[in-house]
Amino acid sequence: MSDNEQQAQFERLVMPHLDAAYNLARWLAGNDHDAEDIAQEACVRAFRFVGGCRGSDGRSWLLTIVRNAAYSWFKKNRPHAVVSIDDDDFAEIEDPRGDAGSFHSADADTLRAALEALPLEFRESLVLRELEGLSYKEIAEVAEVPVGTVMSRLARARRQLQAALNRNEKV
Repeated sequence: MSDNEQQAQFERLVMPHLDAAYNLARWLAGNDHDAEDIAQEACVRAFRFVGGCRGSDGRSWLLTIVRNAAYSWFKKNRPHAVVSIDDDDFAEIEDPRGDAGSFHSADADTLRAALEALPLEFRESLVLRELEGLSYKEIAEVAEVPVGTVMSRLARARRQLQAALNRNEKV
């Protein structure tokens, strides 16, 4: 692939999704500075490997790269933040639709704090579903886990987030 073709493919597949990439990086990292580093690294990787992107939708592909860049960044800079969650720890799966409406009606600062307190994998699933609007299948592709794991993580994340919001209402 020539440099011009690579540049054109990058502009077509990646550039329209830079806001989503930064949004995911921001929610995973918890602050703007680290999110910028993660998003920049993801864009460098995306440019380098844009020829390997299959299909016409670069969004899921780019978000996968952002996720991988974030986890690499966390392992290097905040190893305590990466905690692997075993699917056996939460075998039950609730209604995948959950109670997302209450999340959207919560105070922005309260919701942000509750989201940032979630384990990384739960936060990632919620951000991809509720803020980026990805399907369960797309989230599974981005997170490189089975759809059932996505459903479990979302159910658990919603339950923990709702509990945090309820605790805050009582205060």
